[in-house]
Amino acid sequence: MRHFRRIHLCVLQWFQSWHILESRCSESRLAGTPKRRRNTIIAAALIGIAFAMAPLAVFAQTDEIQVYDATIARPGIFNVMVHSNFTPEGRKEPTFPGAIVANHSFNGTWEWAYGVTPWMEQGLYMPVYTPYSTRHHGTIDGFKIRELFVRPNAEQHKVFWGMNFEFSFNYPYWESRTYSAEVRPIIGGYAGKWELMYNPIVDTDYKGGLPGLEYNPSGRIVYNINDKWDVAAEEYDGFGPFNNFDSLHDQFHEVWGAFDHNGKTWDIEAGAGVGLTAGSDKWTLKFMISRDINKKPWRPHIHF
Repeated sequence: MRHFRRIHLCVLQWFQSWHILESRCSESRLAGTPKRRRNTIIAAALIGIAFAMAPLAVFAQTDEIQVYDATIARPGIFNVMVHSNFTPEGRKEPTFPGAIVANHSFNGTWEWAYGVTPWMEQGLYMPVYTPYSTRHHGTIDGFKIRELFVRPNAEQHKVFWGMNFEFSFNYPYWESRTYSAEVRPIIGGYAGKWELMYNPIVDTDYKGGLPGLEYNPSGRIVYNINDKWDVAAEEYDGFGPFNNFDSLHDQFHEVWGAFDHNGKTWDIEAGAGVGLTAGSDKWTLKFMISRDINKKPWRPHIHF
């Protein structure tokens, strides 16, 4: 584990150094390159970095520690997922004045989803809550609305993609700003029993403009044992704002081992994560349980 952590942190340090160097030198390096080829080089580099980071295992949202594939509820079907997260040993100081402290905290949310079309799912996280934390005890933390757009019937294709948008209302001890949002691109593919997915997430609290957007990506590799069980390696990262990445010491980087079980009535995902930096939680556990609410599709009758 020590050798793995050292190698991984070297990769992260290289990525941060590359980000700074590229912002200073990209124009001079590519000045003589045809535009089409230059765009291809840039795209290939970004995709390569993304997938190089993904196998090492998401910046985990505290209420929802999950990497998205492009699977959604069938049209007319309601689904509910209960997220539960516990941090046996985590950060002992608040990330901003008055914030909930991660160490020994237990939090989660109820995620409600409805399949609108084969390519869209409407979601609602309500409530987002913390049953226990050392300074605030039990709290209601806010709620989120999301719109998820995906390639229809993604599980039937070797390559899938999607885009998720979330809009949050937060109490002041949960996030430093009342309103925040997330844009989560989804890219991935299937190769036999293996699945690879990556979410290059961008978060905003509506201040600082485009340079103030934060880069909090996540990735997952899955091995499907059979149609009911799989095991996975995940990573959750938080680099900070694009215009000024946090120092490696303060960045958030956690690697996870997880499994999924698809049952007749309930689906389960659980896992454990270990932090690699001082800005991460040392140990975190997650448990998610979900099911469809209705078997027969339901659609609202709307007349204009």
